[in-house]
Amino acid sequence: MGNFKQLVFASTLIAMTGTSLHAASNEEMIKSIMKLRADVEGLYSQIDANKDNYKAQMKSYAMQIADNEAQINRKETALKVAAAESKKIEAQIAEKGGSKSDMTPMLTAAIDNLEKIIVSGIPFKTEERVADLEKIKTEMKSGDITQEKALSLVWASYDDALRMTKEIGVFKQQIKIGEEVKLAKVAKIGTAMMFFLTPDEQVGYVKNTDGTYAYVLANDEKSKEQILSLFDALQKQIRTGYFNLPNALIIAGAK
Repeated sequence: MGNFKQLVFASTLIAMTGTSLHAASNEEMIKSIMKLRADVEGLYSQIDANKDNYKAQMKSYAMQIADNEAQINRKETALKVAAAESKKIEAQIAEKGGSKSDMTPMLTAAIDNLEKIIVSGIPFKTEERVADLEKIKTEMKSGDITQEKALSLVWASYDDALRMTKEIGVFKQQIKIGEEVKLAKVAKIGTAMMFFLTPDEQVGYVKNTDGTYAYVLANDEKSKEQILSLFDALQKQIRTGYFNLPNALIIAGAK
């Protein structure tokens, strides 16, 4: 009898244990299914978001393509208009070139007048500037350039001469000291003063005597230091301030 009770108790315990294990297994399975369901829902949400992003990108690309096509059309239209205007201008130039109106005498006189100004002015790249004007005159007379082009070039030359009166900077050019020609740095203060510095450290300034320009060497140490300080400042792009300089004002007729 006692053995029977023990057997029944053992059977009951096994049944309960099996039920508990079965319940725990079901709970783990439910958790796993819920997690999978959440993952699937997340993937669906991501897919929907990707679809929206893709649609937005496609819309943006379509707008860019439309904008590019509009720009191309505008540029093509502008080119057509420019080509039409160019033909009109060519026709006008041809018409003016064949007309009796001749600007050659006026332009020649303007060039000659500017050449006189350059030759009598500060000796800054004089030969080059005169050569440029002579080239305009030659090409205009030979027909290599139109009178309108010559007028534009002469106007630019006058404008350049005016600009030089305000220009301050360091340049390089050939200078003549006595009988010796050297390639030197020149510091130009508008058209009022011009100083020079040779590769062998000779310094000086331009002097105008009765309309004739000469490159004068600075002999005293104070003048040399002042000129070297000016070159140093200008090479450092310092163009404003107070400078002590030798009296090198270029005044027409000064002695």
